[in-house]
Amino acid sequence: MTDTIAAISTAIGESGIGIVRMSGKDSIDIGDKIFKGKNIESLKDGENRKLIYGNIIDPEKDEIIDEVLIVYMKEPYTYTREDMVEIYCHGGIISVRRILELILKNGARLADRGEFTKRAFLNGRLDLSQAEAVIDMINAKTDKSFDVSLRQLEGRLSQEIKNIRDILLNMIAHIEVSIDFPEEDIEDITYDDLEKDAKVVLDKIDKLLNTVDRGRILRDGLNTVILGKPNVGKSSLLNAILNENRAIVTDIPGTTRDIIEEYVNIDGIPLKIVDTAGIRDTEDIVEKIGVDRAKDMVEEADLIIALFDVSEELSEDDKKIIDIVRGKKSIVLLNKSDLPAKLDEEHIRCLLPDKKIITTSIATGVGIDELIDTIKNMFYTGEVDTSNQIIVSNMRHKDQLVKAKKNIEDGLKGIKINMPLDCIEVDIKNCWDNLGEISGDTVGEDVLDKIFSEFCIGK
Repeated sequence: MTDTIAAISTAIGESGIGIVRMSGKDSIDIGDKIFKGKNIESLKDGENRKLIYGNIIDPEKDEIIDEVLIVYMKEPYTYTREDMVEIYCHGGIISVRRILELILKNGARLADRGEFTKRAFLNGRLDLSQAEAVIDMINAKTDKSFDVSLRQLEGRLSQEIKNIRDILLNMIAHIEVSIDFPEEDIEDITYDDLEKDAKVVLDKIDKLLNTVDRGRILRDGLNTVILGKPNVGKSSLLNAILNENRAIVTDIPGTTRDIIEEYVNIDGIPLKIVDTAGIRDTEDIVEKIGVDRAKDMVEEADLIIALFDVSEELSEDDKKIIDIVRGKKSIVLLNKSDLPAKLDEEHIRCLLPDKKIITTSIATGVGIDELIDTIKNMFYTGEVDTSNQIIVSNMRHKDQLVKAKKNIEDGLKGIKINMPLDCIEVDIKNCWDNLGEISGDTVGEDVLDKIFSEFCIGK
């Protein structure tokens, strides 16, 4: 925390502008060593938080590296709550790399992954859930997933967690009073109050947990597996949904031998589509590995799109697919409806009576719009209001909420049977601690290291 850190904060590659940033007590001094302004002698002669025009100079060679705009920001009103300097140079690989090397040579060190945001957390600029929202915003795949992350960055989840923990803290205080001052004879009142507060806490945790599935889909995408025997139209369906030729399509069965994954935005739903190898018994070692992987993907899927060829009679491979999709959230497509039908549609409906069945011709585009509408209706029974609702999209947060729910349920059981207050207090404190891990109030260093290791170096 005492080091001055530096990193490139824009993506490496061709661009109009590149940004190199520093944070730490020596940021402004290092900036003065390598920057020569057109109208000022020192950065400190310029105005805080205002862009200054000039050149980055290699002080050893007195050589211009690039023409830049530079800004210095005095702590504590910065992203990290430390002194910061940002240099806006020409985009591309060479300029940003040379400037970073010059900064490191003059006293800074290269930032670790997520270290800027980690310092923002450690210095009290953000709590942990807000810090995690930063990486979620960067990785957002749709407008809705971005909005969810933005609400979290604004502190809405943090505030709700704080509200719940305040109730728990009040419960702990009541228990402590009852234990420390038993002569006041307030135990009966305390048990009633504790039960009422515990139910409020449980209700609030349940409301947050009820948003987890939708939040996970918004954050990570709806894991959708396309399943079918070889040459039934799986890759054609992938290409049709993506509206591009992503997968190779031929009349040769077994063309797709490995997993193909792509993302597509369907009215705010990030759909992670997985095209799999055709399900069949095969002696081809490579194809067999692909089939095994396809079966593994099915177990992890949120949704299965099962394809059947109506121009052929039901085969043994088709029957295996029917067995796979039973009991799973799935949509059945009866493909190649433009060809003479040999498959009895009613037979499929009898075998899979609880499934949505759509007659399609992927080759002509028939049924694709109905499929997309079905996917939307299955997961959103109306417009998702991401502007006002608190949605839990982070699986770490879910895990802590599940633990906290178990704690408060155990505490509530103890309250109802009038267990000793010190036993009940253990469950209440555990609930308070587990919720504190979401905001970072009670989090361990190992958890912090894991979270910030998922960031890019410049954030």
